[in-house]
Amino acid sequence: MSRVVIFGGTGYAGGNIAREAASRGHEVISYSRNAPEQPLEGVEYRTGSLATPEVLAAAAADADVLVVAVHGADVDGAPLTAYVPGLIDAARTNGVRLAFVGGAGSSLVAEGGPRLVDTPDFLDDWKPEALSHAEVLEALRQAPEDLDWFYVSPAALFGVFAPGETTGAYRTGGDVLVTKEDGSSEISGTDFALAFVDEIENNAHPRRRFTVGH
Repeated sequence: MSRVVIFGGTGYAGGNIAREAASRGHEVISYSRNAPEQPLEGVEYRTGSLATPEVLAAAAADADVLVVAVHGADVDGAPLTAYVPGLIDAARTNGVRLAFVGGAGSSLVAEGGPRLVDTPDFLDDWKPEALSHAEVLEALRQAPEDLDWFYVSPAALFGVFAPGETTGAYRTGGDVLVTKEDGSSEISGTDFALAFVDEIENNAHPRRRFTVGH
């Protein structure tokens, strides 16, 4: 079993990952700004932000896998990309696997593109976060080869606003958005977490991004 440390472990994606990892017997530590109102059994909760160097250092020192499941456009007033160099350094120093909950916006709508964020129907309000997550992915791809990382992009409909159905199954893609025959693209929080923790356990996509959907 692994020690899984999650920044954003009380949020939608992070909370589902924490629940799934704990249910499988992993040791789970969650960092967030505030303690949860309804803590999960088997999860240790700590307050703190990855923007604080001392917190990041302590989290990385405790982790086998360091999960980043936070807002891409605003982490204590700065985009997530501002903290990627520190995350990479902390992971390399401690020999930790770095795992990101990414966004759907950087996924390609078909082989060869374009990215979802570059399509006409992509909402302007969502672009800052989508573009920040895309920059994080590029930074990981350019990171030193001794950094162990993975990055998971969910389907287009994913979040507390679209909880979806728990099916116990999922499909994966490479860089292409996972869609159904009717063109829709969705994944529940529980099934996304299933895919994420499967990756923690199986290491099927080392130093790669992959997409997940129903």
